[in-house]
Amino acid sequence: MQYSTIFRVLGLLLIILSLTLIPPLLIEIWFKDGTYSAFYLSFLTTFILGLITWFPFRKKINELRTRDGFLVVVLFWVMFCLVSAFPLYWSPYPDISFVDALFESVSGITTTGSTVLVGLDHMPHSILYYRQQLQFLGGIGIIILAVAVLPMLGVGGMQLFKAEFTGPSKDNKLTPRITETAKAIWLIYVFLNLVCILCYWLGGMDLFDAVCYAFATIATGGFAPHDASMGFYQSPFLKIMASLFMFLGAVSFNLHYWALGKQKFGVYSQDPELWFYIKFLLISFGIICITHMMFGEHLKTNNLIVDTIFQLVSLGTTTGFVSTDFSLWPSFIPILLLFCGVLGGCAGSTSGGIKVIRLLLLQKQGAREIRRLVHPRGQYVIKVGGKPVNPRVIDAIWGFLAIYITTFTVLLFFMLLTENDFYTAYTSLLGTISNSGPGLGKAAQNFSSFSDASKLILSIAMLMGRLEIFTIIVLFSPSFWRS
Repeated sequence: MQYSTIFRVLGLLLIILSLTLIPPLLIEIWFKDGTYSAFYLSFLTTFILGLITWFPFRKKINELRTRDGFLVVVLFWVMFCLVSAFPLYWSPYPDISFVDALFESVSGITTTGSTVLVGLDHMPHSILYYRQQLQFLGGIGIIILAVAVLPMLGVGGMQLFKAEFTGPSKDNKLTPRITETAKAIWLIYVFLNLVCILCYWLGGMDLFDAVCYAFATIATGGFAPHDASMGFYQSPFLKIMASLFMFLGAVSFNLHYWALGKQKFGVYSQDPELWFYIKFLLISFGIICITHMMFGEHLKTNNLIVDTIFQLVSLGTTTGFVSTDFSLWPSFIPILLLFCGVLGGCAGSTSGGIKVIRLLLLQKQGAREIRRLVHPRGQYVIKVGGKPVNPRVIDAIWGFLAIYITTFTVLLFFMLLTENDFYTAYTSLLGTISNSGPGLGKAAQNFSSFSDASKLILSIAMLMGRLEIFTIIVLFSPSFWRS
């Protein structure tokens, strides 16, 4: 393990992170809402911490190895969550504990969208913007940005990219150089955010709200500058626009690169994962509509179809916006929506969850096993898009699911030690480990009533879900630390 190189990279990342505190600081100066000292002190703390970490190892220019990359990613995300809690904790508004500030920062960075804050409509603009910026940075991963910047400082980024990017296959680069890949991803990400801001603004939001909601929409985050979330705006147009951009955020940025960067729009129609995702959402929509017709007579309104589409896309993309209290919807609909969040979006997107490609491959493997029962001597190859899938990928998916379920079960036991309500503990953990946000029971509105111990457990769940568990679990393997 190259600890000197690891600390050098970690220090550089913290210095870059400190610069992200300048925009909310400028917003505070503009609105004069009393949070200047919190952001200024946080900026100095983060910058000095990064400088102290980087300076002793500034001349170490060794290339990161795979193990180094995993350790840098985990250490940085932990530090990212900790230092991002400082402005929320030091700010006089809101007046919250450090545990609450940490929960809020982890939720923002992991684009989960669960919140402990109430009274958002009266919160300082700088704090509201800061929460949304956390989701903007966490959506595509600030490390992807750092991968584009660090090579200029003498640090290679391929191992960081592989450890940070989501999905079962992380070796496919859009361009020959990893730096160009990271830049391409960020340009597309920023472009989609700008278009989303414009659509929200044209739909009736003021510019500040348009920016805030857009940052959470493309990042599939779920934070909002109002307590009522997207329900603050009862405009069908805004809900449809939000649904469209949430869906775009949940589509692989590889596809966006080829479509928007290379004008090859046919890639959307040729991608099997995307079509499987669309079919899944359509089937879920049909089931929800039938259930509404059978058991939801009291809910029939003019906006029910729009709200159904919005809530399905919001939870299905792990965004977590709400336009109505879906926990009151009839029968199993609330649980179905939460499980849609567990699936999440496509690999290489900003969504959380287990990713659509994994479910697609498991479905194909299940079909292969059924054929083998009928024809034991048959030779069947799993293919996606006409290309055979490496058996190691299937093995990795089974391993991921085993670890995912085991982790969920262990965390659920810990949650039950702190929360007596099984329904609340189960659904809140389901919403946080999948990074979709909302839970049910006590968590239907927010997480402010949870104990500090529960908030820490759920913060761990959010972080593990965002880093797809393996990235963290591998650090507990003895073989990882052997030279």
